[in-house]
Amino acid sequence: MPRTPISTQDAPAAIGPYSQAVRAGDTVYFSGQIPLDPATGEIVEGDISAQARRAFDNLKAVAEAAGGSMADIVRVGLYVTDLGEFAQVNAVMADYFDAPYPARSTIEVPALPKGARFEVDAVMVLV
Repeated sequence: MPRTPISTQDAPAAIGPYSQAVRAGDTVYFSGQIPLDPATGEIVEGDISAQARRAFDNLKAVAEAAGGSMADIVRVGLYVTDLGEFAQVNAVMADYFDAPYPARSTIEVPALPKGARFEVDAVMVLV
């Protein structure tokens, strides 16, 4: 099955040997999105809610570049450096998804790239 890389200038460019997302058949696999402003390449200022919002905006931009939307996402992985901030992340996520919600895992990690406090990855199915 051919793999098609997905790329958009509306989300941060890959900073390593990976694609923003890859489509294989009807499935799109997203790389992790951290709260980088695509215009500056810097982490957005603010609390965990601001960081989560920027990361979800980046995810949305890549989803749209792949020909889909947030409604087509079937699974998300959330990575936080402090599970004590999970309620704020959960509230932001609710602004981006409607029922039926995607499957989700949430993992506390000791550190994320560029000092981010939040990262999200996803899987999307286009039909």
